[in-house]
Amino acid sequence: MKARLSLSALLTIALVTPLMGQSLSDVERRIASEVDATAEEAIALLERTVNINSGSMNFDGVREIGVLFREEFDRLGFETEWVDGAAFERAGHLVARREGSGPKLLLIGHLDTVFEPTSPFQSFVRDGDRATGPGVVDMKGGNVVIVHALKALQASGQLDRMSITIVMTGDEERSGRPLDLARADLIAAAEWADIAIAFENGDGNPATAVVARRGSTGWRLEVGGNPAHSSQIFQPEVGAGAIYEASRILTAFYDRLAGQPLLTFNPGVILGGTDVEYDAFTSGGSAFGKSNVVAEGVVVTGDLRTITLDQLEEARATMRVATTENLPSTSASITFGDGYPPLAPTDGNHALLARFSQVSQDLSMGEVAAVDPRNAGAADVSFTAGLVDMALDGLGPGGGNAHTVDEWIDLPTLAIQTKRAAVLMYRLTLRPGA
Repeated sequence: MKARLSLSALLTIALVTPLMGQSLSDVERRIASEVDATAEEAIALLERTVNINSGSMNFDGVREIGVLFREEFDRLGFETEWVDGAAFERAGHLVARREGSGPKLLLIGHLDTVFEPTSPFQSFVRDGDRATGPGVVDMKGGNVVIVHALKALQASGQLDRMSITIVMTGDEERSGRPLDLARADLIAAAEWADIAIAFENGDGNPATAVVARRGSTGWRLEVGGNPAHSSQIFQPEVGAGAIYEASRILTAFYDRLAGQPLLTFNPGVILGGTDVEYDAFTSGGSAFGKSNVVAEGVVVTGDLRTITLDQLEEARATMRVATTENLPSTSASITFGDGYPPLAPTDGNHALLARFSQVSQDLSMGEVAAVDPRNAGAADVSFTAGLVDMALDGLGPGGGNAHTVDEWIDLPTLAIQTKRAAVLMYRLTLRPGA
């Protein structure tokens, strides 16, 4: 296990720049000016990336995007590596590293989108300060923020002293399996890092950032009953049947878990009858039964979202118990898949948000508040939970309608988020007294 930053080191990071009344230094003004000077260049890079289809299952497209960003990081002096994804049935990931002094920063993005080549939504279209396109905010815009923040730091003479690892995954929208292999490089980078900064678009509002994300894991409930003529249901030798038992279990989940803060559990697919076939890959299947036959089987699949690991384990335990209290002559079992862990709202995460908000105020861009975790889905930053001292997500540009053919970006927010990110990284890596 790596050594964590000491309390004194964390306080140094927190206090290098006072939280109130701080004006921009000459270096920070140069950083901001450089971002302004290259604003159209950043938009051009965004357009170029959006016009390359990189749906998660379009491996060639994801690799092409990886090459494009790899070239950008190579020019900035990073050591870059393409991690092949064959072991987890995806295109792979881009990793870039450079060693320096001070706290170790991990920057997180992803190369893929939800829009495969069959989608009608394929092109970047600009209309003044607004543009639409596949992945324009989720999250090719965030990737551009990373690149141009680093360019501004380089132009102001600050990048060479920084310790930074960048991980851009190629399967965030449709994760490869097994997940422990698909996220091995990200987890290794988190074990190295002290601070993680991720560039998803959060809730699409640059006045907010993400200090906590609920985790997401899948579950599968399988229920068995005795098939028989419906006239004999509830008799001792027949029992209640699989559908009644599945209904009882789902009702028990609701009665025992509903209402817990930030906990949700959703049965998304249910198939029941005499013959049931379920295909996990397509999340669908078929069922056959007759109204005069007691159901023999039921399959239910769903998701479970929690804000802490403790909440996750308690919810799983409750669901397991509910599956054992079976109606007569029925049986049931539940299994849980691997998934995205929760990112709990730690003191360190809130401290990093406070630093980011102060940067924004010093740039005359207003305060930044925390996103309600109910409005922040699972994301790659969650794999840093418990491994870094501070984590913050949602530093991507503003926009909306992500994952739809109406996805759009507010183009001026590219520069806003780039300035904020670059100045934040600069302040985090200042030595005491600098």
